[in-house]
Amino acid sequence: MAGRSSHYFSRQPEVASDRRSIQLSLPDCELRLVTDSGVFSADRVDAGTRLLLQEAPAPTAEMGDICDVGCGYGPIALTLARRSPQSRVWAVDVNERAVALCAENAEANGIDTVRPVVIDPLGSALAGDPADVSALAEVRFDGIWSNPPIRIGKPALHALLTTWLDRLAPGGHAWLVVQRHLGADSLAEWMQSQGWPTTRLVSRAGYRLLEVSAR
Repeated sequence: MAGRSSHYFSRQPEVASDRRSIQLSLPDCELRLVTDSGVFSADRVDAGTRLLLQEAPAPTAEMGDICDVGCGYGPIALTLARRSPQSRVWAVDVNERAVALCAENAEANGIDTVRPVVIDPLGSALAGDPADVSALAEVRFDGIWSNPPIRIGKPALHALLTTWLDRLAPGGHAWLVVQRHLGADSLAEWMQSQGWPTTRLVSRAGYRLLEVSAR
């Protein structure tokens, strides 16, 4: 059985590099993305991420700092940047290989508003552009979009969501996509119980799209 270091939620995946290129095609956005082994959904943009990008609201013109929590190689962060060129898009992940790919993909697609940062499981910045690493701790987000890493386990997931949802600015919202059979409904109930108003926006193909408001 592979160890945790081979998983996409490891800081340094031990699995050997196997780079490839995929296409993300949306009605308003085309992106060519380099992926690699050891990152989430390396062979294609997964169905949950596609649902999030197709059904969650796009960033509004008033949004300044927005965030993709668990950015992987960047499909969500880069799409947000294309849709909202006035926003600063923070792309955070514990996986160093994934964050490096996100930065590479942003540059390759001519996007300069994405700020890729390696974080620890509690959300502290570890690596990236030094100015971004320094600034991240003080940022409050007008919006968060995420396909969160459900498979890290419930305690770790709750800790992660608490960290980032509590960094929503007043009036801010988060949009999370979660597989139904991996606990989407119980997660929605937990967030509601913790004081984050939570609404199911879409249920399709085994996924729930949840809208979460700042508490």
